[in-house]
Amino acid sequence: MSTATTTESTELAPVRTDSLTELLVAKERPPRPSAWQASLTFGWRAMLKIKHVPEQLFDVTAFPIMLVLMYTYLFGGALAGSPREYIQFLLPGILVMSVVMITMYTGVSVNTDIEKGVFDRFRSLPIWRPSTMVGYLLGDALRYTLASVVMLTVGLILGFRPGGGIAGVVAGIALLVLFSFAFSWIWTMFGLLLRTEKSVMGVSMMVIFPLTFLSNVFVEPSTMPGWLQAFVNNSPVTHLASAVRGLMAGDWPAGEIAWSLGWSALFVLIFGPITMRLYNRK
Repeated sequence: MSTATTTESTELAPVRTDSLTELLVAKERPPRPSAWQASLTFGWRAMLKIKHVPEQLFDVTAFPIMLVLMYTYLFGGALAGSPREYIQFLLPGILVMSVVMITMYTGVSVNTDIEKGVFDRFRSLPIWRPSTMVGYLLGDALRYTLASVVMLTVGLILGFRPGGGIAGVVAGIALLVLFSFAFSWIWTMFGLLLRTEKSVMGVSMMVIFPLTFLSNVFVEPSTMPGWLQAFVNNSPVTHLASAVRGLMAGDWPAGEIAWSLGWSALFVLIFGPITMRLYNRK
């Protein structure tokens, strides 16, 4: 005896296009975020990373303190007669050196997000395309400011006295943060161009170390050989260190400030488009 099982097929009622539209679009869509709003959102995301991983603040707290103490007491007596005298010259320069050096972590963060696949999601969002990169740099600008405040606090304890007062100090930090924002575009380019975060850090150190040490951060260029002075006197770090040192001393050096702003604009104009081209093709 065999039994036959029959399955009755039920047909679904057809769905009208207008009713489906009403279901999907039940109310007005929120307005598309502006370029500034999208950039601030990604900047806030960069700051939330610090909240969840506070160890990231090591490079803007412990590292600057170590540099100030080490160079002040190692070279102060030999170069200026006493650490207290040397710190008047050293602190603005070491401030520039430290902040410029930590800019490389922008490229490392970009490369890490690429490896995790986060950027694939960002590229699918209806937002201003460069906002992801600008957000990284805005978030890091807070790190640069924090590092500057930490180093100035240590410097004041050790005897640094800015002749330019609060206005000169604020102007110097503002110029430094602006320059670092522009300089960070180089590392975002490397973050997109190189495959791993280790390679980004390695290439960054190869560029940053000669650029910061071959400058007037520690000594006046007049003590160097003539062929080296030609490079040091035209280095962007030298112009920036001279501008920050002058502002904090109350001199307001217009020429050095103009050079620093010019270098900043050049970095953005050159490396900004290159970075976005790599990002769009990645």
